[in-house]
Amino acid sequence: MANVSHGRSDIASHPDVSEMRERYARMLGGRDVALVDGPVFLLGLYCAASPWILHYTASQPALVAHNLIMGIAIGLLALGFTRAPERMYGLSWAMCAIGIWMIIAPWVVGTSPDRGVILNNVIIGALALCLGLVCAASAAKRTPMT
Repeated sequence: MANVSHGRSDIASHPDVSEMRERYARMLGGRDVALVDGPVFLLGLYCAASPWILHYTASQPALVAHNLIMGIAIGLLALGFTRAPERMYGLSWAMCAIGIWMIIAPWVVGTSPDRGVILNNVIIGALALCLGLVCAASAAKRTPMT
């Protein structure tokens, strides 16, 4: 097998290195992917699983379906933020709206929720709101004003 490296040990001398760096910077959009997208996905996963983790599937069946659907929605937003950030970060305000909705949902969707259910949804909602604001700030920082 032929050695095609010609003695080069790094990519710095590659003729297309500047183009590759620019492409990589464009792909990331100047942001740290794991900073927001990972926690958003984990929050969606927890939101979807929280009725079974906190054992309120029998006492709050409507809230079980609600949290499952909202968790899936948060997870899908996180995947979209990771996969196509330049298009999806406009939906970061939707993440804020989901956060606000999660805070009030125990009283709107649930039937006389107990303190644990309320606290769970308020924490999920507050985290979703905060992460949505971080996403929105990141999108606003990157978007040029016209």
